[in-house]
Amino acid sequence: MYLEKRGFVRCATRRFAGVALIAVLCTMAVAQDAATPPPAAAPPAPVTTAPKPTDANMGVRPDAYVIGAEDVISVYVWKEPDMTRALPVRPDGMISLPLIGEIKAAGNTPVQLQGILADAMKKYVSDPQVTVVVEKVASLNFNIVGEVSRPGYFPLTRRLTVLDAISMAGGFRDFAKTKKIYVLRTSANGTQERLPFNYKEVIAGKNPQQNIELQPRDTIVVP
Repeated sequence: MYLEKRGFVRCATRRFAGVALIAVLCTMAVAQDAATPPPAAAPPAPVTTAPKPTDANMGVRPDAYVIGAEDVISVYVWKEPDMTRALPVRPDGMISLPLIGEIKAAGNTPVQLQGILADAMKKYVSDPQVTVVVEKVASLNFNIVGEVSRPGYFPLTRRLTVLDAISMAGGFRDFAKTKKIYVLRTSANGTQERLPFNYKEVIAGKNPQQNIELQPRDTIVVP
């Protein structure tokens, strides 16, 4: 009996020691977790600002691009903040500025418009220095009129020929005079050029040079 009691005491002692060891290890682990600093937060992403649009990154040349209706331009007048502003070109081709009023912008290059505005401002500003920048190009389209299924304006967002344009317009109506088609093209100085297009000859391979690549503001006339 004595030996049995002694064995029971030894067994209980071992169990108590094991439980105590586990408790100590758990306490150490909790203390270690509390002492470990939380991971540092990732730094915020840098804020980037889009560059201000200019003639260069709009892909236009200020001495060659012809301003059209619905384009957006900025007029900068040195030391005259009240006359410096962004302006949409209205459908009639006009813009409006303080003091000088209505000015025709469409049909001029940015360089030409700079000179026109500077001359108009001389009555109110001493030696005006004007810069015109194309902020948004919205006039890149062509027009097709006459005997086609869907006449109207179409976007010129890729390279297109006269044949492409006729296809986009749904083809000809029954009484279209396909031998007398022509393209009206307006140059930077305002003059118009008439370019003939004989549909039957072009598709027969006789005059492929007539199937010209279209330019913004071209008008195709199908009699």
